[in-house]
Amino acid sequence: MSLRTIGLYGLLTLVFALADQLIKELVETTLPLHEKIDVLPFLALLHARNTGIAFSMFSGMSGIGLSLVMAAVIIFIGYLAMRTGAAQFWARLGFALILGGAFGNLIDRLTNGFVTDYIYFHTPVWSFAIFNLADVFITLGAGLVILDELLDWRRARAARGKQTD
Repeated sequence: MSLRTIGLYGLLTLVFALADQLIKELVETTLPLHEKIDVLPFLALLHARNTGIAFSMFSGMSGIGLSLVMAAVIIFIGYLAMRTGAAQFWARLGFALILGGAFGNLIDRLTNGFVTDYIYFHTPVWSFAIFNLADVFITLGAGLVILDELLDWRRARAARGKQTD
């Protein structure tokens, strides 16, 4: 990957992390902890603090331990991103989203000891985990990486089919 490309995707990663931090700052300063604001019948803003990682897993683990795990994951994702080919646009964008979200949550963990969550999907009889923009970035990014892999697989399969014609 060229330095220019690394710079571009690094800038995207930074923009995603900063967007996440900006929204979390707004939540922290304007929405009292545990207060819920209904936006739609199934969607609310609910200020919560997550001491674990995805869906509060490992919430009993120390902040330093979780930060180290998150840093290791970031390094691994960065390694995978560096190995993408020039034609893998969607995967590169996906990795930038994943890294931006991961950095956003790591910043929270290192500065606050918890991650600020605020997006709450629910119905009267069911509720989903409370999450944040960083989690959305990570999920969308993973979807883009998978999409790019599927597209590569289809292109390779089509190329093999043309060779046998």
